[in-house]
Amino acid sequence: MYKIKSKEDGGKLSIIISGRIDSANAAEAEAEIRKISDGYSGKVVIDAADLEYISSAGLRVILRLRKDHPDTSIINCNSEVYEIFDMTGFTEMMDIAKAYRIISVDGCEVIGEGANGIVYRIDPDTIVKLYKNPDALEEIHNERELARKAFVMGIPTAIPYDVVQVGDCYGSVFELLNATSFAKLLAKHPEDTVKLAKESVDILKAMHSTNLTPGELPDKKAEAIVWAEFCKPYLPEEIGDRLVRLVSEIPERHNMLHGDFHVKNIMRQNDENLLIDMDTLAMGHPVFEFSATFLAYVGFGCIDHESTTRFLGVPYQQMYTFWDATLSSYFGTEDKDALKEIENKAAVIGYARLLRRTIRRENNPELVEYCKKTLTELVPVIDNLYF
Repeated sequence: MYKIKSKEDGGKLSIIISGRIDSANAAEAEAEIRKISDGYSGKVVIDAADLEYISSAGLRVILRLRKDHPDTSIINCNSEVYEIFDMTGFTEMMDIAKAYRIISVDGCEVIGEGANGIVYRIDPDTIVKLYKNPDALEEIHNERELARKAFVMGIPTAIPYDVVQVGDCYGSVFELLNATSFAKLLAKHPEDTVKLAKESVDILKAMHSTNLTPGELPDKKAEAIVWAEFCKPYLPEEIGDRLVRLVSEIPERHNMLHGDFHVKNIMRQNDENLLIDMDTLAMGHPVFEFSATFLAYVGFGCIDHESTTRFLGVPYQQMYTFWDATLSSYFGTEDKDALKEIENKAAVIGYARLLRRTIRRENNPELVEYCKKTLTELVPVIDNLYF
């Protein structure tokens, strides 16, 4: 017995097969599949979550479907069905994925949350980053490859070793034995604020000293130019034009950047500090890194200081101290004027990004006006946005 259902969503046709496909019913099953798929021009995915067995006759049905739809893939195979595909060479011809382990995060500690996902501790040894987008499997595999790339290049990072399913969503699993985020350490030991900032800089310098080949990772400068161009209509004409020019004049650099470097993405495991959340890995001038870190530590809390506490679990003033210590340690100076100049450069890029984000995602006129006012004040007095 078998059953075939289908659903179409976002340019993808899912064919859900359950039961057994063998010589007795393969022709009938193929007729149903062809009725569903003939004339369809998008991607075809066979969902084998409830497929119990497939014979050589069923495999020939798959081959003929693949001939008409070359990008056909198969997902959610149980171990037995996957072994059939593997032994017959199908896994070398097409994209075939095993079913993902199903877990629950009910009652688990939330370690952090960002735009793309929520990080849970599911046991003392293990955390899982649960992606909010139900169609995030491509993102998950991309992050895994980026983490491996960073690890091979000597960046201290945790590599996800498993993909799991949580309800309708998917997550990456990391082994982080009794690891604690820097955000938690800051909240528990505010007296260590400067010390922890210096430790974070060690990771930052290791990352920024890693040079890549052009095109190896996404170009952060190209993304920042998009932010600046978006801001132009919301700023006085001369300010908008100058903002775009300043961003465009930032030198081309091939330094590795984390892209979302802040204390919730730095974990201490025993005596080792590790980075997580590598899906934002990019390349470019370090000023782009500092612009994102400025937002996390200072910029997001510019109107409502409590938002910093809600996001990081650390008071705003303590995070400003952490930010100051980060700059001082990274650039090796206590010169307040020099550090303020660097901060202003990071702030210009950061507030351009925040202005775009706020207009597109939130209804917060006060924050929009703050970003516009700050950019209008800073852009005319800054000669360049690099160091």
